[in-house]
Amino acid sequence: MGTERKRKVSLFDVVDDSAAKKLNGGLNGGNSMTASINKWNGKPYSQRFYDILEKRKTLPVWHQKEEFLQALKSNQTLILVGETGSGKTTQIPQFVLDAVEVETADKRRKYMIGCTQPRRVAAMSVSRRVAEEMDVVIGEEVGYSIRFEDCTSARTVLKYLTDGMLLREAMADPLLERYKVIILDEAHERTLATDVLFGLLKEVLKNRPDLKLVVMSATLEAEKFQGYFFGAPLMKVPGRLHPVEIFYTQDPERDYLEAAIRTVVQIHTCEPPGDILVFLTGEEEIEDACRKITKEIGNMGDQVGPVKPVPLYSTLPPAMQQKIFEPAPPPVVEGGPPGRKIVVSTNIAETSLTIDGIVYVIDPGFAKQKVYNPRVRVESLLVSPISKASAHQRSGRAGRTQPGKCFRLYTEKSFHNDLQPQTYPEILRSNLANTVLTLKKLGIDDLVHFDFMDPPAPETLMRALEVLNYLGALDDDGNMTRLGEIMSEFPLDPQMGKMLVVSPEFNCSNEILSISAMLSVSQYSLMKQMVSSRLYASADLQWASAVITNFFSSTQLLCPA
Repeated sequence: MGTERKRKVSLFDVVDDSAAKKLNGGLNGGNSMTASINKWNGKPYSQRFYDILEKRKTLPVWHQKEEFLQALKSNQTLILVGETGSGKTTQIPQFVLDAVEVETADKRRKYMIGCTQPRRVAAMSVSRRVAEEMDVVIGEEVGYSIRFEDCTSARTVLKYLTDGMLLREAMADPLLERYKVIILDEAHERTLATDVLFGLLKEVLKNRPDLKLVVMSATLEAEKFQGYFFGAPLMKVPGRLHPVEIFYTQDPERDYLEAAIRTVVQIHTCEPPGDILVFLTGEEEIEDACRKITKEIGNMGDQVGPVKPVPLYSTLPPAMQQKIFEPAPPPVVEGGPPGRKIVVSTNIAETSLTIDGIVYVIDPGFAKQKVYNPRVRVESLLVSPISKASAHQRSGRAGRTQPGKCFRLYTEKSFHNDLQPQTYPEILRSNLANTVLTLKKLGIDDLVHFDFMDPPAPETLMRALEVLNYLGALDDDGNMTRLGEIMSEFPLDPQMGKMLVVSPEFNCSNEILSISAMLSVSQYSLMKQMVSSRLYASADLQWASAVITNFFSSTQLLCPA
C-alpha cells in the first residue's frame, strides 16, 4: 500500500484482566448462580452444555488456555500451530470471545470475533458445533457467512466465514472496524484469498493497534508466517493422535480409483471394526466410487456387515454433508458382522473437518489443483500429486480415536522422491484478474510492492492488468473506472462480470445470467442437474451431453479466463 490510511475510530484494548478472571470464575467454579446462567442469552445452561464441556476439557488445546490468553494479551499477532484434532478451530475462538470486551457504544450492535475458513462446508459445520458448545442458537450469538448465505444477526459476536467473504467485507470496511480479533484458520492451505488477507491485515494492523490477529496452521510451515508477521510469537499445541501404521504399494497403481475401491473391500472383509476415509479428487469420482462400493459389498451377501458409503465434497447440499457425522449402520442380524461407515471425500477432510470413528485411511496421492497458464489465459483444474505435508495430514486422520492404518496407493520411493514438501501456494498458479480488481477496489494501487508472502510472477500480474484494461475496468493509467467498480461487486471472473453489466444494452440479461450460472459450476454438476430435471426427463441424454460439451468448449474459447 502506498499511503497509510487514517484511523476512523479509537477502540479500547482487546483483552483485559477482569474479563479473563470472570471467564475463569464462570467455568471453574465461582458463584454457582452466575455459572448456571448463559451470559450470552441470559438463559440457564442445558444439561447438554455440561456434557459437552466435559469433552471440551479433554482436548489438548484446553490445557494451554491460560498460556494462549496471556500470549494474546501481550502481542498483537500470534501464530498457533496445532495438529489436526487438537481442538483449535472450535476452542480458540471461544477462549478469545470470553476474554474480549465485545460491547460497543451502540447497544444494538457488538464487536465480533471473526474466524476464517478456506471452505464453506467447514465454516457451516464448525459454527453449528460451536453454537452447540456455547448453548446458543446458530444465527444468533454464533453465526456463519458464506457465499449466497449469511446466517448472522445484530446479536452475533462470533462469526465463522470463508476467507473470500472477509475479503469482500473489507471492500466496504477497509479497516474491518466491526472486528476486535480476527483468526485466520487453516492458513497452511495458502488459498488465494488467504494470501491476499495476509497482506491486507498486515497493513490494517499498523492502522489499528487495538486489533488482534491469530494465525492458525496445522503444519510446521508456521516459521514462515512468523517472519512475515514481524517475528510474531509461535505457540504449539500437540494433537491427540494414536500411532498410525502406514502401508505403501509394491508397484505404482495404474488406476487409483479401482485400487481405492479394491482396498475398501479388502479392509471391510479382513480388518477389525472401524470407519474408513477414502480421499478422491472430485465429485464425479466420489459418486462413482460410492455406487461401486455399494455394489461390490452388496454382492457378498451376509458374509460381511453392511456398509454406508457417504460422499463429501464442496458442492454437496448442507443436509447431505451432515451425514458424515452419523454413526455406522448396525449389523443386519443381531450378533452378525458389524456395519461400517465409508466416507469418500475430496481433500476437504484433510484438515478442515474432523470425523470421529475413522480408523482406516486410503490415500491415492492425488488432488485437484487450480492451474493457470498466463500465455494462453486458460485456468483449469488438474489432477496433480499431493505434497508430503498433505500426505502427513491424511494419514493423521486414522489415529483420532484409536491406533489406525493408512494405505497409500503409491510406492514409498514415490513418496520420498516425487512429492513436494509443501503445497504450492494458490496465488502462484491462479489467474489474478479478479484479485487485482479486488485490490484496486480496496485502494491498493501499487500492486508491485504489495506485501505478498509469496509474490506472484510479474508476467501473471501484467496479464491481469492487461485483461482488466481491455475490459474497461481499468483506464490506461491503471486506475479503476466506474465500470470496474461495478464489476468488482460480482463474485465472478471479470469477463463474466463485464458480460452481466453490459447485457441490458443488448436486451439479453436473462440469457447471459444463464450462461454465467452454467460457467460457474462444474460440467458434471450441470449434467447431473439436467438428467434429474423433469424438463429433460424425456430428452435424448446423449444429445444433451453433446450439446453441453460443445457449449463448454465454445464458451471456454470466448471466456478463456
